[in-house]
Amino acid sequence: MEGVRPGGGPPAGGPGSGSGSGSGSFPSLFPPGLHGIYGECRRLYPDQPNPLQVTAILKYWLGGPDPLDYVSMYRNLGNPALNVPEHWHYVSFGLSDLYGDNRVHEFTGMDGPSGFGFELTFRLKRETGESAPPTWPAELMQGLARYVFQSENTFCSGDHVSWHSPLDNSESRIQHMLLTEDPQMQPVQTPFGVVTFLQIVGVCTEELHAAQQWNGQGILELLRTVPVAGGPWLITDMRRGETIFEIDPHLQQERVDKGIETDGSNLSGVSAKCAWDDLSRPPEDDEDSRSICIGTQPRRLSGKDTEQIRETLRRGLEINSKPVLPPINAQRQNGLNLDRAPSRKDSLESESSAAIIPHELIRTRQLESVHLKFNQESGALIPLCLRGRLLHGRHFTYKSITGDTAITFVSTGVEGAFATEEHPYAAHGPWLQILLTEEFVERMLEDLEDLNSPEEFKLPKEYSWPEKKLKVSILPDAVFDNPLH
Repeated sequence: MEGVRPGGGPPAGGPGSGSGSGSGSFPSLFPPGLHGIYGECRRLYPDQPNPLQVTAILKYWLGGPDPLDYVSMYRNLGNPALNVPEHWHYVSFGLSDLYGDNRVHEFTGMDGPSGFGFELTFRLKRETGESAPPTWPAELMQGLARYVFQSENTFCSGDHVSWHSPLDNSESRIQHMLLTEDPQMQPVQTPFGVVTFLQIVGVCTEELHAAQQWNGQGILELLRTVPVAGGPWLITDMRRGETIFEIDPHLQQERVDKGIETDGSNLSGVSAKCAWDDLSRPPEDDEDSRSICIGTQPRRLSGKDTEQIRETLRRGLEINSKPVLPPINAQRQNGLNLDRAPSRKDSLESESSAAIIPHELIRTRQLESVHLKFNQESGALIPLCLRGRLLHGRHFTYKSITGDTAITFVSTGVEGAFATEEHPYAAHGPWLQILLTEEFVERMLEDLEDLNSPEEFKLPKEYSWPEKKLKVSILPDAVFDNPLH
């Protein structure tokens, strides 16, 4: 993002109409996709036809670093009757197809999504005496847009983003995000497809963890009921010093606990620092064992394996009557970690890793003993995996951010897994599946109780169940970042 300037609205005549000196012979240069979004903004803000805009001077399609062409910033007076405060309303332009000429997005017709199918919005509480909107939300939106463009993963309402830093680079407790439908902006039909509007909602770490343990939609509903934590329009207040659990300690936590018990967790997988060893084989046997590779070319996930893992992650926010892993033949930047990412491209597969080992040449192996390795952040999610997913008959996947390794925990109620009760540890290339019975899950939850108190944690930490031939280690990040050390 290069600068702030007054925004320019579309020509009065609209796309295809005359412009300039009233002549109808000159087609408008205003991009039709941009015109459609401007129309929705003008419906909400008829008195602000030329809002301030943060604009990328060197556009993404000309080699610039910022995928969003513009971010418009409006002053919203709120709604006193609903206890909605005055705030700044930010709207992005560029995740959808603005031009329709394939310069950024492939044009596939007007019946489907335009580009990625959505634009981002953000509502920031206006501080007393503030005469102009802060511009940092525009860079935040650019960061999310870069992730979408680079991974081609899309966002959906209820998703969460682990940012691990105050959104405005201050000392604020608001360090993560949830995503939801914008309460005022309606979907727009453009000549290049439909555009919906997803609003970023800033949340505290404790609220993010609750969303992981339960689901994003449930926490969003709680935030709506607490005016200082968002209210009905989910306005972010970077000066908020208390979580919803501190504001209303008993009621909010009880609702979350009940939701987890009733619904389980909708978080089906995460990108993580993780690895696994096959303890059934001697360490020097590298033919099929999978861990952090030292001095060798790592094995790669085949396209079909990658597709199945992606589908496993995709299904996390879908409530199915029977959880199923798809048949075999069927994410992080600047601290960003996403709970769900349906993709228009296979985001877990790069061009360099596709089909290096033909799928049919990798046999599914039953393992006798395995050693799982996680960094502290990933290990802290194991109780969530067990309590919120497996005890509800679901599955949970860790996908390594430092290689092609994947670890999927499955319960006995999940169909389509290659791990079975008879052979609970099974691997397909670098993808390990672990089937855990309900009885063993309950025991593991007791043994892993201290994972819920990270402040008292000292690394490395090891847990072992010898009769199950399973070992779990929680290791420093450096082990995964520098595998040779």
